[in-house]
Amino acid sequence: MLEFFQEYKSQIINSLIIIGFVIVLSLLTNVLHKWLLKQEIKKYPDVKPKAINWVRRILNALWLVLGFIALSFLFVNEERSSALRHNFQIILYLGVVSVLTIVAAASANIWFRVSIRRKVENAEDPTSFKFLRYMAVIGIYITGVLFALLAFPSLKGVAQTALGGAGVIALIAGVASQEALSNLVGGVFIISFKPFKIGDVIKVTDNMVGTVVDITLRHTVIRNFENKMIVIPNAIINKEKLINYDLGELKICERIEIGISYDSDIDLAKKIMKEECEKHPNILDNRSATDILNGNPIVRTALTSLNDSSVTIRAWAWAQNFSDAFDMRCDLLESIKKRFDSEGIEIPFPYRTVVFKNSKAESENDKRDYEKEENNKE
Repeated sequence: MLEFFQEYKSQIINSLIIIGFVIVLSLLTNVLHKWLLKQEIKKYPDVKPKAINWVRRILNALWLVLGFIALSFLFVNEERSSALRHNFQIILYLGVVSVLTIVAAASANIWFRVSIRRKVENAEDPTSFKFLRYMAVIGIYITGVLFALLAFPSLKGVAQTALGGAGVIALIAGVASQEALSNLVGGVFIISFKPFKIGDVIKVTDNMVGTVVDITLRHTVIRNFENKMIVIPNAIINKEKLINYDLGELKICERIEIGISYDSDIDLAKKIMKEECEKHPNILDNRSATDILNGNPIVRTALTSLNDSSVTIRAWAWAQNFSDAFDMRCDLLESIKKRFDSEGIEIPFPYRTVVFKNSKAESENDKRDYEKEENNKE
């Protein structure tokens, strides 16, 4: 045993030194991780520290792999040591690039989050910053991948061309599908021309109405009034004809339409609808100074159509915004219906006449009873 130690004394000491370095680096990494974790939680309590955790895992794995390669130097000949040295450099380069990429992406993400929060607090539009955040983070990761490819001779030319400038766009266009590119272009158009922004209430179809909560590189997210998220690709929503209830003036004219029977008093029905609309708390007086001077009513009512079994009366009621208009419509339909019931205004509904046919056996019994009655008369 003593002879073995004397023969491999230098290798054993170097191995212990390498293992000690790996342990020390791992301990320092964990200590630095805990300190950074506390600082980030203190400064950004609402941000999950995913980047710091990933950096710790990458560094710990890097120290182990580099330590294993360093130990291998002690037990191989000089021919293989050159290959190990090359692998050591590649792994070290990839580790450094990975850590720098994650740190840069996390820093950009945090900066954009803080800027978005500041804009929201100042009642400014954060849509552009939210969209640019996705582009910046994805651009940093793509750049990091391209720098990592420089370590491999077979891919070095592609990476250098892409990093040269326009090659980045060409590379993305080459590997991405037409649908992905159309969604990206659609997102850029939405941010540039602003048909809607985050926080706007929009209507794409009758089943897709809600508040815009996010605009990403691929899709737009809408929260409907059932608190469900609707994810619409940017290429689709960019082509649709949509209604933006928050673009320009917010006030809305809500049309309350109710059909009454032909026998009902039309003037009384119009009066009831006008009174119920005007006393609702969400009603907005949209009359001009001339209309007020001429004595025009706040709510206009009129007979708009003659149907097969009813006549339709419409009331034009204005509200401050879409939410007030929706609540007002629901309340008015209920209150007008109650007033119609108490005032004798009938809302027609379809009548059906049901004819029950007798079975064959019952028909034969009725026939025999009829013949007996005829015979008794004779």
